[in-house]
Amino acid sequence: MRKILVIGESCKDVFHYGTCERLCPEAPVPVFKSCNLIENGGMAMNVYNNVVSMNCPVDLNTNNNWNTIRKTRFVDIRTNHMFMRLDENDDSYLSFNRQSVDLNNYDAVIVSDYNKGFLTEDDLHYISVSHPLTFLDTKKLLGAWSENFGFIKINKTEFERTKSTISNKIKNSLIVTQGPDGCVYKGTTYKVPPVEVKDTSGAGDTFISALCVKFCETGNIQESIKFANECATRVVQKKGVATP
Repeated sequence: MRKILVIGESCKDVFHYGTCERLCPEAPVPVFKSCNLIENGGMAMNVYNNVVSMNCPVDLNTNNNWNTIRKTRFVDIRTNHMFMRLDENDDSYLSFNRQSVDLNNYDAVIVSDYNKGFLTEDDLHYISVSHPLTFLDTKKLLGAWSENFGFIKINKTEFERTKSTISNKIKNSLIVTQGPDGCVYKGTTYKVPPVEVKDTSGAGDTFISALCVKFCETGNIQESIKFANECATRVVQKKGVATP
């Protein structure tokens, strides 16, 4: 069976689900009463967990202090309305060590780059030219450093931010996710069925994970995109950061 490596920064995703039935007497803000706590690995670790859920061998290269970097959401348990997100230690992601991993031991590499400082453009360029099958999901503006990635996934908002820096070479690798409208690859739109969306948190992580796993299995990018769409559609119907 094919083995995948995930590289990128990770954090701990924390969801407090509860109720708000009154306003604070000291200020015009809701009083939140937590009744359910869910914690899991987020960002690159969520990509890793998604690949694991698809029964594919996988390793993770990430910041070893991920457990101290917390993104805490306070969410209404009935409506799934998020009242607030609290980020802690968001400037402490450390740095990627190129010597810590042998890329040749893997059949594919997924880079989950949240642009928090763990991976530089030089690191990303190095990864892309050092392995024949690479998948990139990034929050950085695209540029010459990204031209050698096999497939690059960004969402519609990210595309609008970076479209002026996209070369023809990058365009041929680009998959742009469109939320409820599916995704676009080389001018073709891959639709998804309408569903009740409960939470979009981590849907992009699921998409890139499923895309890589299916491509390693079939070598067919069209089938892989369809499978990635299916998996992402499943997770947005769940609360919190989920796997399919």
